Amino acid sequence: MRGPAWLVAFSLVGVGGLAHAAGFPIGAAAASTLLIWAGPAQVIFFAGAASKMAWPLVALSVSLSSVRMLPMGLALLPVLRGKSTRLWVQLLAAQCISVTVWAESMRRVPLLERGNRLPFYFGFALACILTTTAATALGYGLVDELPVPLAAGLLFLSPVYFVSALARNASQMVDWLALGFGLALAPLATMLFGSGFDLMVLGLLGGTLAWYFGHRHRWRRA
Repeated sequence: MRGPAWLVAFSLVGVGGLAHAAGFPIGAAAASTLLIWAGPAQVIFFAGAASKMAWPLVALSVSLSSVRMLPMGLALLPVLRGKSTRLWVQLLAAQCISVTVWAESMRRVPLLERGNRLPFYFGFALACILTTTAATALGYGLVDELPVPLAAGLLFLSPVYFVSALARNASQMVDWLALGFGLALAPLATMLFGSGFDLMVLGLLGGTLAWYFGHRHRWRRA
């Protein structure tokens, strides 16, 4: 599990540099990872602050950007919770969701006994959050040494890992169809719905198409 934790950490090194460029102290850079815990949303936050955007608009933009986590939470929470899991524990688990945490949890958590799932999830999520917070602070200190293309490339590691994890976890035709539809429709969804809602739309539309064509193939074989 150390590999995914370090990968998501490296992806947020550039966020620390962006916070420095926006005039924020290092504490604010680290706190953004602890509280927002989403690279694209953190980029929106610091870029909006640097451009003197009104704070209500910054908050709205960050919230819309994080809507893409909703389908991940809906898929993961039923796998994590038990019969006696309290609501506040589920809300805390939802707050800890990120692309990397979700992908690894969906692969590993179903293999565990129900009582061990939440402890594993929180342990892995906490390791990712703390490692990434330290990497954000490191990026803040390296802002004068880190080339802009390298910082952008590090931020791109997270979606690359996400797609790779989905491909690794795919075991049925419907999984491959969902991945294929998602990749094919991604440019169109981003153009029509923006970066705040594109992942949600892709999940709903791509998943529905994958389910339809996957089951249609089964019906034909039957």
